[in-house]
Amino acid sequence: MLNASTITADSALSGATGWIDKRHDLRPFPTARTGQPEHGQHEIVGSSRAIRSVLDQINVVAPTDSTVLIQGETGTGKELFAQAIHRLSRRQNSALVTLNCAAIPGGLLESELFGHERGAFTGAMTQRIGRFEMANGGTLFLDEIGDMPLDLQAKLLRVLQEQTFERLGSTRTSRVNVRVVAATNRDLWRMVEQKEFRADLFYRLSVFPISLPPLRDRADDIPLLAQRFLAKFAERMNKVVNDIPAETMDAMLAYEWPGNVRELQNFIEHGVIVSRGPVFEMPAVQLQRQRGGLPREGKTLEDATRAHILQVLNDTKWVVGGKYGAAARLGIARTTLLSKMRRLGIESAADDLRERSTGRHQAFTSA
Repeated sequence: MLNASTITADSALSGATGWIDKRHDLRPFPTARTGQPEHGQHEIVGSSRAIRSVLDQINVVAPTDSTVLIQGETGTGKELFAQAIHRLSRRQNSALVTLNCAAIPGGLLESELFGHERGAFTGAMTQRIGRFEMANGGTLFLDEIGDMPLDLQAKLLRVLQEQTFERLGSTRTSRVNVRVVAATNRDLWRMVEQKEFRADLFYRLSVFPISLPPLRDRADDIPLLAQRFLAKFAERMNKVVNDIPAETMDAMLAYEWPGNVRELQNFIEHGVIVSRGPVFEMPAVQLQRQRGGLPREGKTLEDATRAHILQVLNDTKWVVGGKYGAAARLGIARTTLLSKMRRLGIESAADDLRERSTGRHQAFTSA
């Protein structure tokens, strides 16, 4: 079993390559790697307590065949952690098949999962196997599981429980041996309460839930991630950029990264593009612009964040959750927004509004 402190990576994004072991790479500016990883390795950057805790959980659950539910905000690298579970499992020599449930129209998702027979529907000119058959003996990663239609959730539950299914247009039952790892950035339990997700499927998926920390909760990892991305993009662009100024790093550490590791990667890539020499040239104020404009003189980043959240809350009439609520507009989880509001003292502003607007109070507390 690998120790969490010895595991590192070039990226925390899905589809990343360049697998390495931190024990054999201690240089401050490692070059990007290519090629296939060795068995038992995976690429997760970080030595913070938050990320070590997640890696400990992965080491525990990976050798089993239990279903895993990975939960985390957009950009935290859920697919990368699914890859880690597969590579540390007994199924590592078999296929890891991925399906993004949000990327496939609902009418086609069943065929993607279970396959279809010729003539099963208009356009089905040939027989086709689905992702479950592709993953037989291996692992199936179902990303954005919260976007799966309700009618299809019952069929997925059957496969999880019995490992059997029928292709569309077929009466023959097929049996598979597949481990399922699912992921979502949505609050599935909230969806269960709102009858948008089956409770029985939720319990079946969350045999072993893993919550990924947002980047703001693992700020100690930002310098390592930034240097890895810097090396990666500098090599890709055939440039020499290997120094991040202290003031830029300080701004990166102070910023809350609502887009998480994906946003950090894009920020570094942008900086490498515009850098004209070995010094990373992205100005620190760019981080503030990304949050809705430059703050007024003397205004702290926390003040700017509070003002931005208040503006969005006013725009949504203080509805926090839901498809059109403030959390959705800000691109963060509802629970994350509520936590930010408490930390920034926005709840006290809500208290004042209660006396003047009962309607707003009800919207706020029901979200």
